Amino acid sequence: MKKYLLPSLKLTAVMIILCAVLYPLLIAGVSKFAPGGGKGETLSFNGKVVGYANIGQKFTDDKYFWGRPSAVDYNAAGSAGSNKGPSNADYLQVVKDRIDSFMVHHPGIKREQIPAEMVTASGSGLDPHISPESAAIQAKRIATIRKIDEIKLLNFIDQHVEAPLAGMFGPSKINVLKLNIALDNLK
Repeated sequence: MKKYLLPSLKLTAVMIILCAVLYPLLIAGVSKFAPGGGKGETLSFNGKVVGYANIGQKFTDDKYFWGRPSAVDYNAAGSAGSNKGPSNADYLQVVKDRIDSFMVHHPGIKREQIPAEMVTASGSGLDPHISPESAAIQAKRIATIRKIDEIKLLNFIDQHVEAPLAGMFGPSKINVLKLNIALDNLK
């Protein structure tokens, strides 16, 4: 037993230094080269920081694009999904309520036209992106309220689509906060 104890303790000490000290320092050093210097990419409007690019925010005003619902009310400290499955009656009621609310704000849209992401929360509850289809389905509501031509607004949406990584990894998406900031800057 003594034969294995000392090497085990040495290996444990080396792994603690590697995994708990050197690796975190390496990651912290690399993060300094990321947007925001490792503190997150902040977005500003009129010189004031209004949010982070990678954390979803709640938009309920009809003059703005809405993002995905959040199971944690967009609280970044409590990032999580609801953990309720499609057979859970409470979850089904929440989704039904979201569908009904969406339809009230978007008359003329059929239930089956609503993208699933507009009525279901993401796994983290903080997803800052929606699909171009989810933005386009909201265009009529926003164009009416802001008195903007709907075709012009659809072209505006197309200008803010982020392509998949390297053109092939993941879906096309739109950052809701960036889109709403640009919408407020639209003349």
